[in-house]
Amino acid sequence: MKNIDSYTHVRGESVYLDDIPLQAGTLFAAVYDSPVAHGKIKSLDTSEAEKAEGVVRIFTSKDIPGENQIGGIIPDEELLAGTHVHFCGMPVALVVAESDDAARAAVKRIKIEIENLPVITNPREAKEKGELIIPPRTFRLGDTDNTWKNCEYIFEGRTETNGQEHLYIETQGAYAMPQENGAIRIYSSTQGPTVVQRTAARVLNMPMNKIEVDTTRLGGGFGGKEDQATTWAVMCALASYHVKKPVKYCLHRMEDMRMTGKRHPYSSDFKIGLNKDLKILAYEATFYQNAGAAADLSPAVMERTLFHCTNSYFVPNVTATAYSCRTNLPPNTAFRGFGGPQGMFVIEAAIAKAAEQLHIPASEIQQKNLLKTGDEFPYGQIAESEANECWSKTDELYNIEQLEKDVADFNSSNKFYKKGMALMPICFGISFTKTFMNQARSLVHVYTDGSVGISTAAVEMGQGVNTKLLQVAAKIFSVAQEKIKVNSANTWRIANTSPTAASAAADLNGKATALACETILQRMKQVAADELKTSTETIEIKDEIVFITGKKTDLSWKKLAMLTHMKRISLSELAHYTAPGIHFDTSKEKGHPFAYHVYGTAVITVTIDCLRGIYEFDSVKAVHDFGQSMNTMVDMGQCEGGIVQGIGWMTMEELLYNKEGKLMTNALSTYKVPDIYSVPKEIIVHPLKTEKENLAIFNSKAVGEPPLMYGIGAYFALRNAVKAFNSSAVIPYDAPMTPEKVLMNLFSQ
Repeated sequence: MKNIDSYTHVRGESVYLDDIPLQAGTLFAAVYDSPVAHGKIKSLDTSEAEKAEGVVRIFTSKDIPGENQIGGIIPDEELLAGTHVHFCGMPVALVVAESDDAARAAVKRIKIEIENLPVITNPREAKEKGELIIPPRTFRLGDTDNTWKNCEYIFEGRTETNGQEHLYIETQGAYAMPQENGAIRIYSSTQGPTVVQRTAARVLNMPMNKIEVDTTRLGGGFGGKEDQATTWAVMCALASYHVKKPVKYCLHRMEDMRMTGKRHPYSSDFKIGLNKDLKILAYEATFYQNAGAAADLSPAVMERTLFHCTNSYFVPNVTATAYSCRTNLPPNTAFRGFGGPQGMFVIEAAIAKAAEQLHIPASEIQQKNLLKTGDEFPYGQIAESEANECWSKTDELYNIEQLEKDVADFNSSNKFYKKGMALMPICFGISFTKTFMNQARSLVHVYTDGSVGISTAAVEMGQGVNTKLLQVAAKIFSVAQEKIKVNSANTWRIANTSPTAASAAADLNGKATALACETILQRMKQVAADELKTSTETIEIKDEIVFITGKKTDLSWKKLAMLTHMKRISLSELAHYTAPGIHFDTSKEKGHPFAYHVYGTAVITVTIDCLRGIYEFDSVKAVHDFGQSMNTMVDMGQCEGGIVQGIGWMTMEELLYNKEGKLMTNALSTYKVPDIYSVPKEIIVHPLKTEKENLAIFNSKAVGEPPLMYGIGAYFALRNAVKAFNSSAVIPYDAPMTPEKVLMNLFSQ
């Protein structure tokens, strides 16, 4: 089945937030944000701005009828700064005017006086000063303290991973409209409609049932709209609440880059111990997470870093500690992988250092330590592993030894061009790590003409979740896809929802949809059985026709739908699904937090121009654990996009803040994302065939986040290529490996 949005996408007919027709009287908003990273507000003068042409009203924290608070996990983030500012870009005032241009022009007339306070941008400095979002957490397995003496080899080091700008094509935005009886409808470009609803209700001091949030689709999210879309939606709602008119705000690109948080940068320490046979006996890691100025989703991101600190390897003795450090940067937030890649990079760096010191390929250590079914993760869950199967299939398909030989032959015959190769196994857990979030509802209607409507909380943002939901109904009902419509995510149709995140949307909402469809189908089968004077066990609906024990009847799906209605039997169902078996005890840091894991192995090859420091990725060849993919084209698209986005994070996407906390890479002229010229020349993703049962919808494993982690191998491939040119180079484990860093390392002494 094709992606159901492809037709309207290529014709420019798909409706995003900015395509919603404007209501008469719509006003436009713009934010005045803090020019400094930390300080006390001495005065705020909006008088000149209020006189500007077209300005209707300017709002500050004093105009908030409820709580001036948008923090979700921890209430530590103001919607509009009250007495202090905590990062460059923190919203201070909201201008509402008759046009977008008028609002933005008025913003420039606002004057503020701020008493500067000390600025922290480094997470290690924040930790030393006791600036922590939450107390540190530690995952333990075995006993590392008493294992070091048994290790033949021990290596220690430090790593740095930078952040990453989401750079969704559609920037943040919202459109709020007053409704009768004091209600407000918010169209929001958000991954979490309920988060917007709940927060707006808190800020406006209204019950949630008076706030309707509707989302048709996003022009990309990548986690950046899971929590941070809330700010702009609530601002529009606040303005609409006061002026009793529709209010719209879509951020310009540079506003979006300046005022929103990114992937969390991490600074980390590691210590790894191996025996003579290269088995990892002990591993310690300490993670310093740069959370930014407020919690946002940092505690949950930090937790997932700990969950993925050993990647695809079994280590019998582990101690991993993480600190969520408060700095004066915009609050960092969810990003594809959600802390997992940051944890996985550290153990890959530890293995790479051990391999370099032992003068062996890192792949020798990687392969010998892959998880087997029955191994225990540091958090207590027992692995159902496909790690060795993925590695073996990769070797069978691509011949790892031959690829290594090809690289060596190329390097021996080329002086100023060098190749590097790295293998990257992955293991990624699928579920929200907060157990209560693993639930979903689906409302399914079969109409009397046989057409079907589906409403869930899943938000379509290019990942194809609507296509998969449609497939669920089409398969269970055995009707043509043209008969099925997937509706927008709406908090009045489906309440109390989890965001579309954690690669869990298709599973949770798909399973709920399956339950609803099965319930309706059983009712309709009973009606058919009564009508045809037979038992339900003999009834089958296939291609919109009713069959009795394999024999076609004259009763069609359409006739059956009307017949069911005429007999006053419901053609609607609201089903609730909770993923079974998931639990985690934070007091012990043990449990079974994931429904299942996704595995894979990739081989990444790169060629460096050693005179210039520029490079091209020759290929990424992967074997990926899809389970039993229900839509190969959608899943392959997710793999390819994830791989390129991961490579971008590891190689070129460099975020730079100055010491005053100001973003220097604040535009597409200074922040570089992968384009068509930087994509690997060849990307091959081979599905691992497996018949194992899992908790995925139709056994089709989640595919949104796991492929991004293959991109980590790009860093180590580059590192190996540099070493082939300059064997004495001392290269810090500092990502991204930009062309500038490559050039410096090529000629370092």
